[in-house]
Amino acid sequence: MPSFDLVSKTDMMEMKNALQMAQKEITGRYDFKGSETSLELKDDKMIELKAEDEMKMKAALEILRNQMVKRKIGQRCIDPQKIEPSGHKMLKQQILLKNGLEKDMAKSIVKLLKDSGLKVQASILDEKIRLTGKKIDDLQEAYHMLRTHKDVTVDLQMENMKRD
Repeated sequence: MPSFDLVSKTDMMEMKNALQMAQKEITGRYDFKGSETSLELKDDKMIELKAEDEMKMKAALEILRNQMVKRKIGQRCIDPQKIEPSGHKMLKQQILLKNGLEKDMAKSIVKLLKDSGLKVQASILDEKIRLTGKKIDDLQEAYHMLRTHKDVTVDLQMENMKRD
């Protein structure tokens, strides 16, 4: 039977490139002239955004999102946290990077598949979900349904496709 694994991964090389391009765009833009706005990757799990005011924070986050789109990185893989003061008249915001499927999200995805009536079986394996079905079309339909569903809050990728 055909099968594939559903995973949620962030391509860290592309994310680093998007961060570098966003930082380059920030330093070159007129509205950021003289500001100390910065984006910094911390241990592949978090991005730290620093700026003088909230307007610059939002603009820098928007620049990062645009660079992510150009690099084909999904918007659901980042989770911006609350903006906090960091001293020296600066603000900081932590942006968490989502990698892997958490147990709760995996269970809700399996429930969505069962409720959808599609002829696919799902089983949770660590941080991925294996989907199997009799037809590849059913698997593709399930994948498309999950990627566009409003309750799925992570980016999903297809991996390890097997056609039997």
